[in-house]
Amino acid sequence: MPAQLSQPYNPFRVAQQQLDEAARLLQLDAAVHELLRWPMRELHVTLPVRMDDGAVRIFHGFRVQYNDARGPCKGGIRYHSEETVDTVRALAAWMTWKTAVMDLPLGGGKGGIICDPKQLSAGELERLSRAYIRQVGRILGAEADVPAPDVYTTPQIMAWMMDEFSYQRGYTEFGVITGKPLALGGSAGRGDATARGGMYCLREAAKAQQVDLRCATTAIQGYGNAGSFAHKLGGELLGLKVVAVSDSRGGIYNPAGLDYAAVLAHKQRTGSVIHFPGAQPISNAELLELNVDVLIPAALENAIHQENCERIKARFIAELANGPTTPEADAVLFAKNIIVLPDFLCNAGGVTVSYFEMVQNAYGYYWDEGEVHQRLDQRMTAAFWKVHEVAQQHGVDYRKAAYLVAVSRVAEAVRLRGWA
Repeated sequence: MPAQLSQPYNPFRVAQQQLDEAARLLQLDAAVHELLRWPMRELHVTLPVRMDDGAVRIFHGFRVQYNDARGPCKGGIRYHSEETVDTVRALAAWMTWKTAVMDLPLGGGKGGIICDPKQLSAGELERLSRAYIRQVGRILGAEADVPAPDVYTTPQIMAWMMDEFSYQRGYTEFGVITGKPLALGGSAGRGDATARGGMYCLREAAKAQQVDLRCATTAIQGYGNAGSFAHKLGGELLGLKVVAVSDSRGGIYNPAGLDYAAVLAHKQRTGSVIHFPGAQPISNAELLELNVDVLIPAALENAIHQENCERIKARFIAELANGPTTPEADAVLFAKNIIVLPDFLCNAGGVTVSYFEMVQNAYGYYWDEGEVHQRLDQRMTAAFWKVHEVAQQHGVDYRKAAYLVAVSRVAEAVRLRGWA
């Protein structure tokens, strides 16, 4: 039995709690349930990296392979100063359910390094990334575990990692990493895939509720890859009117709407969305409680919790972040008839296009962007309506329904393989 976890609020305990509820509803076999509560394996690594000033600094990292009953593990690598192994465990668990709810032939994994990438030079980032692959590469591979970008990692970092792995093997292996630049076997359509998939999911949810989203007021917490593309695609695909956005330094609000191109240019120029001309300042906490039609949490976990969930007013919550809503908050939101599109369904566009990249790498034949978008739309639409069907059957919210779909698929693979 793994050691007891000591954090007062632990994301892995949240993941386990969510699984436990699904197991109860599914009347899951006790051994299968216990197996699915824990990672199959994990690797902790210590990374000595020479800094630009000649000193050697020690970093710590992780790779968690949660479950590979349905196929190779798949999941991103995060660089964050507050990274913990329990966060990585939780994210690896959610990746297991995410690939299953999308019916991809993959399992779930996640990795991370405790670091502040904003304080590292490009050369230091490269040396850190290569050091990580030198340690973790022994458990990676296209048939075993395929990482991808996540918080504060980029296509360039993926390129360094792929190159280091290939150097170790003595031949180029594009398929070991996804989210790579196009010149190194990346897929068209990968850059905005997380947000695009979320917009497809939101579109279908609105159809199910018979709601017209054109000009629906929208607030976005987090303005990294997922949040900024949600701003862009929300307007282009659904006609959303984004009235508030935020990043780690704060937020901005304008009830008349915020122009995507102007906000992005301001952030690129200044490093933050704050002080955007014509908008009033707003905190991240205040943004979540705005009276808007659509709320898009696209930052980090635990944004919506027991202390603020009663004040949430949005009709739809589209979770582009991982784990932004706690179980206690979920119950309150469901009682308030707020439609929550859970993270491992709503933000599954990223891993889906990563899977497309794996397929293209294996074949050595690449699709154009239009084909990637079409295939992603088909996958997201099918996954949403399967979850919707199960939610209607069981009278539960979409998160529980998504768990029922995903856990039943993984449990079936576990049983058929004779693991429990």
